[in-house]
Amino acid sequence: MWFIVPCTDTQPRVAMEPIDQQIPEDRFVSIVENQDIENWIAKETPEPVLEPGLPIIDPHHHLWDQRRNSQVSFRQTVYLCEEISRDIADSGHNIVQTVFAQCGAFYRADGPEEMRCIGETEFVNGVAAMSRSGLYGPTRLCTGIFSTADLRLGAGVEAVLTAHLQASPNFRGIRSAFPSDLNDTFRAGFALLEKYDLSYDNWSPDFTRLPRLADLANQFPGVTVIVNHLGGKIDPDAGADELKAWQSAIDAVAACPNAVMKLGGAQMRVGEWEPPYHMHQTESPWSSDRFLELLLPRYQYALEAFGPERCMFESNFPVDKDCISYRTLWNLFKKIASQLGLSETEKAAVFSGTAARAYRLQAP
Repeated sequence: MWFIVPCTDTQPRVAMEPIDQQIPEDRFVSIVENQDIENWIAKETPEPVLEPGLPIIDPHHHLWDQRRNSQVSFRQTVYLCEEISRDIADSGHNIVQTVFAQCGAFYRADGPEEMRCIGETEFVNGVAAMSRSGLYGPTRLCTGIFSTADLRLGAGVEAVLTAHLQASPNFRGIRSAFPSDLNDTFRAGFALLEKYDLSYDNWSPDFTRLPRLADLANQFPGVTVIVNHLGGKIDPDAGADELKAWQSAIDAVAACPNAVMKLGGAQMRVGEWEPPYHMHQTESPWSSDRFLELLLPRYQYALEAFGPERCMFESNFPVDKDCISYRTLWNLFKKIASQLGLSETEKAAVFSGTAARAYRLQAP
């Protein structure tokens, strides 16, 4: 915040010293529609923060206001600049930057259908500007942004991609589904990602599509293909056959040198399915140790398949907030790194380096 000082010129001058930017704790006001999830999170016993100085880039979180969306299934109805800033501040972890992940937020209500998604990038660019002011804490939110574009438009999607780039200097790529036959029109659209040095994020609950994603990655080795959320729905009660099929699918895409893996999203509801640690299934949030015991094999398999230099831990907030607090989640990730004996170099990769490289950010 700045103030104007009197001057003798015809144009006013901006003072060179900022006034106090500290915000009282009650600056972050709870939203009524968020009360149930906030009350549930408050039932946990806060854990000591592990390695609080470790620099982290959170490469996957959403922002939205779902108060007018009757179809919302996640419990955090409103998640904007103040809400994520509070989660980060309360966590005690050293989150230095974040990357916004496509979620259909604030699309334009007018204009050509294929261009309405530009509204999401415009909205997030505003949040990045709010964060850069320092008024919400030292973390720089949304230094990277990936939105969406319909690559089935083929060469016609170029206008959408260039509009995203014009909407924000932080725009880094898109997330979208892909057709089963990888037809020529889609491939022509996908080729434009390489032309503009943009990444391609992808997720579906169905992990059996990963070999086809590998085909796409192999056809476009110049595009960074980012596999979200351990590749698909993670059911801790999955049988041996399903687990083996998931491992095979992970191996297929891990064989692509231009593919990277986001280690996260295992702590979330998928459609109507809720894991045993969801807020509807347990009286209070689980500890990081309890999550570690249950989910370590999944994280370990993906991390070893891709290697630390092609993996990045992600929060997937506020989706995963249905099941775990931001503090406990990053404690879990740090315990996974410790349990697997990652070196300091490997830890730097999975907590910030891979994200910085994949989204072309300045590494801490």
